[in-house]
Amino acid sequence: MAHATSQQPALASGEFMLGDMPVRRMGFGAMRITGPGIWGEPADRNEALAVLKRCIELGINLIDTADSYGPSEDLIAEALYPYPTGLVIATKGGHTRSGPDKWATDGRPEYLRKALEGSLKRLKLEQIDLYQFHRPDPPTPFEESVGALADMQKEGKIRHIGLSNVSVAQLESAQKIAPIISVQNYYHVTGRQSEDVLKACEKANIGFIPYAPLAGDVSKLEKIAKNHNATIFQIGLAWLLQHSPVMLPIPGTGTLKHLEENTAASEIKLTDAEMASFEN
Repeated sequence: MAHATSQQPALASGEFMLGDMPVRRMGFGAMRITGPGIWGEPADRNEALAVLKRCIELGINLIDTADSYGPSEDLIAEALYPYPTGLVIATKGGHTRSGPDKWATDGRPEYLRKALEGSLKRLKLEQIDLYQFHRPDPPTPFEESVGALADMQKEGKIRHIGLSNVSVAQLESAQKIAPIISVQNYYHVTGRQSEDVLKACEKANIGFIPYAPLAGDVSKLEKIAKNHNATIFQIGLAWLLQHSPVMLPIPGTGTLKHLEENTAASEIKLTDAEMASFEN
């Protein structure tokens, strides 16, 4: 695998203005620092805390989480509070959990308010930097859910609003209610169903936060990985960074080894021919 050549490899990923907040384009997703099924305590709490602290040392200043990711918000506060200057913590609301690997949606305004208040308390904050609506909830009109976030933004509890798992039409609808600075959708080199949403984000200079492990045909990734003495996951991350200037990858892990491996991908530069090979 490719190893970082600097002490803060995330700096090589470049910077993006997420609203009025400058962030390194390589971030960290806190989903995997919890127990099995994204539920309960991590197998090794000390390593989970060490991973969060190591993020800062590696130059990462965007950490993404959600109230539904087990105790991730508590872990973030335990590891990093009082927070370093410039650290942006993004969290989400709109999912409920009843057990490991069990997910349900709830986009009712009263629920989102309750979820936000819980996140503020766990993260020890008076304002969330980026609060994202986790997923449209079919029984609740989408505009009502976004409207609730807009209300809480006016109250000063949310600095910026983001969306997750949305279509272009939903993004456009939300933009009529409040400024949207980020969209977090399923997306990777072999799964580009949200390409139209990415293009809409590029047009409006909205940060696009891709989530998903690699899937599908990875034969091209394997060939290019050999050229760079890297893993296919590192090449997948490098491709994301070069594919779009608004792309903000947030690879998640619960181990220091994988965190350092993922962040080292910031320094990998794919050739024009390698980038073009993914379009054929």
